[in-house]
Amino acid sequence: MLVEILQTVLSGISIGCIYGLVALGFVLIFKATEVINFAQGEMMVIGAFIAYSLITMLNLDYWLALLITILALGLFGMLLERFVLRSLIGEPVFAIVMLTIGLGYAIRSGVSMVPGWGTDTYGFHTPFTDKNLHYGDLVISWEQVSVILMTLVLIIVLFCFFRYTRMGIAMRATSQNQLAAVYMGISVNRVFSLTWTISAALGGIAGILLAPFTFVHMNMGFIGLKAFPAAVLGGFGSIPGAMVGGVIIGVTESLSGVYLPEGWKDIAAYIILILVLMLRPEGLFGIQEKKKV
Repeated sequence: MLVEILQTVLSGISIGCIYGLVALGFVLIFKATEVINFAQGEMMVIGAFIAYSLITMLNLDYWLALLITILALGLFGMLLERFVLRSLIGEPVFAIVMLTIGLGYAIRSGVSMVPGWGTDTYGFHTPFTDKNLHYGDLVISWEQVSVILMTLVLIIVLFCFFRYTRMGIAMRATSQNQLAAVYMGISVNRVFSLTWTISAALGGIAGILLAPFTFVHMNMGFIGLKAFPAAVLGGFGSIPGAMVGGVIIGVTESLSGVYLPEGWKDIAAYIILILVLMLRPEGLFGIQEKKKV
């Protein structure tokens, strides 16, 4: 019984890490631009398909394919911000949100029309495929461990970037007060561009990590519907909260799928989300704002 619980929790943590990476993309863009990017899930789709093409069609090494995919998604995010979203600066936030929803549908449709991709389901091998660790009766998949470790590395890299680099500090300043950042000589447009670049790259990484669990298909982007509640659960302006919220959602889903009747897996996480928001509307790590009237 204990072994089964441990394996279920580990599975939930690994999937939760992927939810957290997608949620992190939501949070970064929201903190910098106060816009919710509902096309973040589709960044996973592009990343997964690019990695699939590089590994299976071009026979590239997994790590090289991972690097190329990160660079490609980062470039895509930068171009998207420069030529599509920047023209809407000053427009109502609702208009930009609707644009991101439209972008999500456009990307999903575009993927289905690419030769060699289409609407079929694909898969690719990683260095961790079919490898397990055994501790008595406990069997741990290397793919699950790799997801957790790679997520931890990404968190450390992002922490160091935001804490110790000049651009990272500029991004933090912009997220707190855009006008004050401009007065201090910070290029807000450059910060916005870098934010979309990083968020798109995170989406691509999440797609590669998720592929061994769900395979590669055009509807992978719907995982954003679960990552968004993870961002809200942790506190929509909190970077650590996005990861914690993702893990909570992942573990809840995993345990519900094993120990609760069929159907509870899809709604259990949202029940927790509703309860948390009823008790703490700003989320677990959000800052409560009070206004005097």
